[in-house]
Amino acid sequence: MTILQTDNLKKYYGSGDNQVKALDGVTLEIEEGELAAIVGCSGSGKSTLLHMLGGLDYPDSGTVTVAGKKIFQLNETELTIFRRRKIGFVFQSYNLVPILSIYENVVLPLELDGKKPDNKFINEILETLGIADKADRLPGQLSGGQQQRAAIARALAARPSILLADEPTGNLDSRSTQEVLGLLKLTGERFHQTIVMITHNEALAQLCDRVIHVEDGKIVDDTIKRGCLL
Repeated sequence: MTILQTDNLKKYYGSGDNQVKALDGVTLEIEEGELAAIVGCSGSGKSTLLHMLGGLDYPDSGTVTVAGKKIFQLNETELTIFRRRKIGFVFQSYNLVPILSIYENVVLPLELDGKKPDNKFINEILETLGIADKADRLPGQLSGGQQQRAAIARALAARPSILLADEPTGNLDSRSTQEVLGLLKLTGERFHQTIVMITHNEALAQLCDRVIHVEDGKIVDDTIKRGCLL
């Protein structure tokens, strides 16, 4: 079943000879349960595409449909609520609140949405990610890999329809990179998540179920692989 879809998505900056076509007619479908990597060099449009998929930026034209909802038909308030409940984000910089414990960071989006955390589910996520024993610690007391695990836990806490990861291993060493990608795969399978990951790392992308190459704002190759190699 298709969980995420774009149709002729365009985003241009500037005009005339200085015009940059960050996205130039991108049409894409992501199936439920996929772990897909979007690959491209700097300036290829991959980050712009991720921002559109998550409703963090608006296109000049085209549509993005997440879980059956055309997100850019929503007003600003509706889109904010939809993102909070249906889309999980994992960023390169972790974005953890330094004065809150790992547990408090993980449940923060739920509390901002006025929801009571399901502690059994939260503990299951933390156990799966191997940081249950770090729940009471502050982010600064954890390694980079452990902080990224906490960021993944936070993204999963609201049971989103899709998880978007923007260079999630960019600040990690090679060992932590492999561990985090393995955990993304594991959580995707265990919690029935669809994951779209942006990366410039071709070797990392090849470990995923699907690899989508973007150049000059266009999809130039889309390869579905026979399962992940991890």
